[in-house]
Amino acid sequence: MQQSLESNQSGLSNDAWPACDIPCYLGRVEIPDDVIVPESRWSRNNRLVEYALRQDNFERHVGAAVERHGAHRVGVVMGTSTSSIDRTEEAYRAMDEGAAERFASEFLQPRTHNPHAPGDYLAERLGLTGPCITVSAACASSAKVFAAAERWLQQGLVDAVVVGGADTLCLSVLYGFHSLQLVSDEPCRPFSPQRKGISLGEAAGFALLSNEPAELSVTGVGESCDAHHMSTAHPEGLGARLSMERALAAAGITFADLDYVNLHGTGTRANDEIEGKVCAEVAAPHTLFSATKGWTGHALGAAGIVESVLAMNALLTGLVPGTMNTTCAEPGLPVLLESVHREIKTALSNSFGFGGNNCSVVFARA
Repeated sequence: MQQSLESNQSGLSNDAWPACDIPCYLGRVEIPDDVIVPESRWSRNNRLVEYALRQDNFERHVGAAVERHGAHRVGVVMGTSTSSIDRTEEAYRAMDEGAAERFASEFLQPRTHNPHAPGDYLAERLGLTGPCITVSAACASSAKVFAAAERWLQQGLVDAVVVGGADTLCLSVLYGFHSLQLVSDEPCRPFSPQRKGISLGEAAGFALLSNEPAELSVTGVGESCDAHHMSTAHPEGLGARLSMERALAAAGITFADLDYVNLHGTGTRANDEIEGKVCAEVAAPHTLFSATKGWTGHALGAAGIVESVLAMNALLTGLVPGTMNTTCAEPGLPVLLESVHREIKTALSNSFGFGGNNCSVVFARA
């Protein structure tokens, strides 16, 4: 990730997805062939989870937490929007091709064809026996994991929590968003006057939370629900603003104390306008704002963890990512177009999803 940020390299490409004729750019992950999971758990989504576990020595850090606290005192909160629906699609295609009435034996995977699949797989894979849940709240899924984990830690249910998210590209996602006329035929350009829609992506990522001192901390999480429309945000952004206000209140700071905001910034006409309006009303002159889906694509249920990691990386390295593909922004919100090096101490990440699900997370350096 750091290398891509430093070289200003986007992960979007227009390589076609198998059996898909939608003109679009995708943030696709090339999963190496040697990343395998048990046959009973086989799915692209679970393989993406496995691939993410191999990054940054994460599994070793979880193992150290287990040694300190015990496997029963380490929990799991995973976020996902589509879970392993990619595997369910394969099962139905095989039925159609074979004119069968039932799934073939290889697709009889009850622990894979369900919304809890990624959380269940992750806990078993890491040998964790503490509480384990999977959050499915559309594009806010893997931001809300921080809220659940924070509650568990405060209540003393666990001593550490693995949080994360995973979502995989599949035909249901591609054609579903295309049917809503939200998919752009060019790389997404968040907050650009010429924006045409989203670029879909896929991702998996994790963080390990505990009450122990660390270089970075989650200082506040805010949640809200618009209760306005299934796929459209409240026109005044009331839910978005409320989630940010709650996160800042929990962190004990104000908007003026924020150094950086990673915007939800999907690149759609309505969402960017609403989020931009809300943020422009509260922006401090020094606060940096950027939307990073031009780098990664919109990873749906995994967007929250991806953008939280980008915010944490900015805190650690001082490299604040710009808004890839956007050469000029609409008036109002001063969106950062090019990446900059600046020491920052506080960052907020926004994730807003279908169903009016909103979540904002504040991170800070110790």
